[in-house]
Amino acid sequence: MNFPENLKYTKDHEWIRMDGDENALIGITDFAQGELGDIVYVDVTTVGKELAEGDLFGTVEAVKTVSDLFMPVSGTVLEVNAALEKEPELINSDPYEKGWMIKIKIANKSDLDHLMDVAAYRDLVS
Repeated sequence: MNFPENLKYTKDHEWIRMDGDENALIGITDFAQGELGDIVYVDVTTVGKELAEGDLFGTVEAVKTVSDLFMPVSGTVLEVNAALEKEPELINSDPYEKGWMIKIKIANKSDLDHLMDVAAYRDLVS
């Protein structure tokens, strides 16, 4: 399983990566997409909304289940990965690059310090 070193992780299996000084990309981990199976739909209706850490930002639907998606840090949802509308399976094939889900403006970058590094996340899923 692939867990990039440059990301921060949550116990709910989301990852976050800085994208510039104030913005970050969020998605689900390789572990999460493997557990869900074939992803068929992503539903995010929170663009433009300011959400707190732990708030629901959307759902991801696989063939057999629907899973909630939670904010790893507080921030404003700026955009949804438009490619996922036509190709939600990008989350399965490339969860850390082409399969990112949302871009946010982080409210407080120090919130990242509360998230797991790659070693802690590996321990969680092993």
